[in-house]
Amino acid sequence: MSLSKSTSNGETVKKDLNSKTENSDTTIVIPNATSHKKSEGSLESLELTLSPSQITPKENENYQGLNANNSEIKQSNDNSPSRQQTKFPYFQIGVSEDRNKRCRRTMEDAHSFFYDFAGVEGQGFFAIFDGHAGKQAAEWCGSHFHETFQQVLQKNTHRSIPEVFHLAFLEADKELNQSAGKHSGCTAIAAFLRTEEIKDSEVTNGKENTPQATTASEIVESKKKSKRVLYTANVGDARAVLCRDGKAIRLSYDHKGSDAQEAKRITDAGGFVMNNRVNGVLAVTRSLGDSSMKEFVVGNPYTTETILTEKDPFLILACDGLWDVCEDQDAVDLIKGFTDPQIASKNLLDHALQNFSTDNLSVMVVRLMNG
Repeated sequence: MSLSKSTSNGETVKKDLNSKTENSDTTIVIPNATSHKKSEGSLESLELTLSPSQITPKENENYQGLNANNSEIKQSNDNSPSRQQTKFPYFQIGVSEDRNKRCRRTMEDAHSFFYDFAGVEGQGFFAIFDGHAGKQAAEWCGSHFHETFQQVLQKNTHRSIPEVFHLAFLEADKELNQSAGKHSGCTAIAAFLRTEEIKDSEVTNGKENTPQATTASEIVESKKKSKRVLYTANVGDARAVLCRDGKAIRLSYDHKGSDAQEAKRITDAGGFVMNNRVNGVLAVTRSLGDSSMKEFVVGNPYTTETILTEKDPFLILACDGLWDVCEDQDAVDLIKGFTDPQIASKNLLDHALQNFSTDNLSVMVVRLMNG
């Protein structure tokens, strides 16, 4: 297990906890809701824009970065970006999904997101789950993973958020191994956004906080300040990509059989990788579920912690249906001119379809208000 702290200059700190473990036909627009969970596979295409007013690689390529239930839903026609920004100053969300009927008979993706998560103003939770060998695992996660995360968070207030994510992933993995069937599994990318107070020990006005460097007025000012912190966790090849000053910063790690480190972990555990697949079967090396291969395909997540700045306009979460045909920077470049996250997510989905993606598609864009 390796843990490290983030710095106060917008640096991203990544953590990969020790992997050893005990072993577009239909469109819906829903403008106003505090939360949304979607896991049904009946719709071939889905677009969502929600707001909270109404209701309660190359081998090392993936290590980029700055070193960096269903609730009541009420319809509204007033959903312009300017109106959303006035009413919901912390973030806005757009989601687009498509079964990709040319290539897939069923929809096995699921997602969930929450404004004012756990009743805390400005706190957000966002996640996408990409199922395989059936939709059971992804459906369960779309409906319940946020509950597991919240329960673990409330019971472990002394732990860091990356540690909480680690425990929540293992708890969800345990539940799926008991309930989702022997073969059903899913990859996952989850993000948690909150405001945190800046501690006295952190950097103040760009100076080290020492008696020689810090005046009394600066100390008083530091106590009033807060920071927006984004945490991510993933297993498998679903990704989170942050736009920072126009550049794509990957906040996840692709756990694939083609990765040398992951392949070594599997062979050390007694398995093998053939044709970049675990035991010749599964392309991802970490997932939730997949109980028949749990000795090798673990649920331990890769985590990151990022202090957001005014140079971070949006975050993209998506399954591999997008990333198989779109590079991180290309995705950022495609949508950095849009202020409406719904339009942005739809543009990414359309780009994937036009470039012959062969998988289900789920794309979430979170417009961040950090100014």
